[in-house]
Amino acid sequence: MRIGFDSKRAFNNHTGLGNYSRFIIEALKPPNPRWGSLGDIEYLLYTTKSPKPQDLTWLNSSNQRYAIKTPTSGVRGALWRSWLINNDLKKDNVDIFHGLSNEIPFGIRKSRVKSVVTIHDLIFVRYPELYPAIDRFFYQQKFRYACENADAVVAVSQQTKEDIMEFYKIPAERIRVIYQDCQSSFHQKVDNQSIPTIKIKYSLNKPYIICVSSFSERKNQKRLVEAFQQLGLKDYELVLVGGKSKYAEEIAQNSPQNTRVLYGVPSADLPALYQGASLCVYPSFFEGFGIPIVEALHSGIPVVAATGSCLEEAGGEGALYANPLDVNDLSDKMRQVLTNGSLRNDLVLKGKEHIKQFSAENIAGQLIQLYREL
Repeated sequence: MRIGFDSKRAFNNHTGLGNYSRFIIEALKPPNPRWGSLGDIEYLLYTTKSPKPQDLTWLNSSNQRYAIKTPTSGVRGALWRSWLINNDLKKDNVDIFHGLSNEIPFGIRKSRVKSVVTIHDLIFVRYPELYPAIDRFFYQQKFRYACENADAVVAVSQQTKEDIMEFYKIPAERIRVIYQDCQSSFHQKVDNQSIPTIKIKYSLNKPYIICVSSFSERKNQKRLVEAFQQLGLKDYELVLVGGKSKYAEEIAQNSPQNTRVLYGVPSADLPALYQGASLCVYPSFFEGFGIPIVEALHSGIPVVAATGSCLEEAGGEGALYANPLDVNDLSDKMRQVLTNGSLRNDLVLKGKEHIKQFSAENIAGQLIQLYREL
């Protein structure tokens, strides 16, 4: 069986969709006997240009089941990825093509290659005011086409499945909910020296609450700062980790001294930052899944997250949930976790149990089953 992947983001994006693409490709390493007899499985990773050596470090190059494929014609970029790639899929005798980031090539049905698309969220449809009109236009064309024309749709959460059904009228039986896990670097306990070292590096001198997220109004960090201030905890710091944005600058300029905004934190530092925290808070009012919650649960720390989308799916019983628009509720849930040791321990234990369903082996098994059905 030859399975092709749209791997552009796996080699070029270092967050979000790139992390998902890398997770799926790595999860589908040599077949597990429990997957049944599939014959030889080969994975073809299609990308618009040859990856640089530093973009290949995540891939096990000694595994001969992977082959990197770039355009065979002189045409590259979006035109090849959206249209002309079909010629390469036929030439390479691909059985199934999986679009890992919300799109599949236009006209793929004519190539007689079966197709799967992963849809991560339809936030741009639910909250159009958060996106530029030109972005919404192109997203709508690609996402709707993919949902209507793929042989199967993978939704990363039940919430996303319901949105696909509501906004695009896709039948439930064509959509499979298959979750994802975070990067494996979050799975292991860091060594004894890493946490003190990371605290020194970022000048963290007190116990701290952490929130790891891009900075935007939807992510709701301003209310988190308000909720933290309301707690009046002078012996704690609130640490917000993300990339620079206008919204982030507003927070940094208007927050008290015990709120820290950290930009450009390397991914290698995140496991220790999580594991050194007393609590993770993720107050976003709408998400497609919520990977930072899974990262925190793997890190063995309790979580407070928001109601209203799919974060309960990501956190299960390993988190408390607050109304993201209610500062009092958010503050109260944080206070409960910080002042109740028994509750903290219970959340950590339940979180460890909950995230077992997100294991790479489990996710890979579900995808292989889907591919077999196609």
